[in-house]
Amino acid sequence: MFAKMSTKALNTWRLACYPASPVINRIITYPKWRYYATANLYSKDENHGRTTLDSSEIKMFSKQMSEWWDVNGYLKSLHAMNKVRIPLIRDGLIQTSERTLTPLQDKKILDVGCGGGILAEGLARLGANVTGIDASEDLINLAREHSETNPKISNNKPTYYHCTIENHIKTHNEHYDAVVASEVIEHITDKQLFVNSCVAATKPGGRLFFTTPNKTRISQFLTIFVVENIIKIVKKGTHQYDKFITPNELTFLLERNNCLVESIYGLFYNPLNNSWHFTNSQLLLYALQAVKLKSL
Repeated sequence: MFAKMSTKALNTWRLACYPASPVINRIITYPKWRYYATANLYSKDENHGRTTLDSSEIKMFSKQMSEWWDVNGYLKSLHAMNKVRIPLIRDGLIQTSERTLTPLQDKKILDVGCGGGILAEGLARLGANVTGIDASEDLINLAREHSETNPKISNNKPTYYHCTIENHIKTHNEHYDAVVASEVIEHITDKQLFVNSCVAATKPGGRLFFTTPNKTRISQFLTIFVVENIIKIVKKGTHQYDKFITPNELTFLLERNNCLVESIYGLFYNPLNNSWHFTNSQLLLYALQAVKLKSL
């Protein structure tokens, strides 16, 4: 229906049918409104044989297996990112000023697209009961092997599964206190299915955390052209601009799944000293935190 409507007719429909809806207003007035309209073609419970699996992405990251745990290699920015994303997850789950060595104890956390386990191990060190899933069998095997050699998590190793998120929820529906997809959604083609599945894995009242590049031209220039082609601190071909997603688009997908976005922070990476910082600007990258609302 939307594809055949002019912008004028579409806005008339919006005002007539949903005059007080900020979500619908955002959908229709946003330049990429066809993205949102297409999302309504599927119900939240019907996958229609769809998958989040992307064999080209899996192959690319599997090739980096030997460098995954090299803190000075191509993935050093991912290692450094733990210094901002782990506190974000911790503070989003623990509403207290009391600090302990294991503040996430008894919290069940799912690390979606865990790769070789960089984030999963960091969360396990804080006491979380971590499950990591990835579509790359090679990286899951690497994550298992590395966890066996890390004495800091000898009594609390993450559990790893080789599977996609849409398959994982078949046995782990509403199972986790938090679901984390850090630097993952920008590698997924079917973002609606991905977000639907992440929400399905989360308990009512649980949190979801995403970090990803924003879909802006400045992000394309710096994240892809400069980082991959000029200073070459990330392997060429790691990112594809067409797969980037804006905060508005991600917020919409979460709101469709009975979630409330609680906060969005801008992220900035300094390649000179390999450090990450939160910033007011979301033009480059952002971190988003949402809560899954309890059903009435």
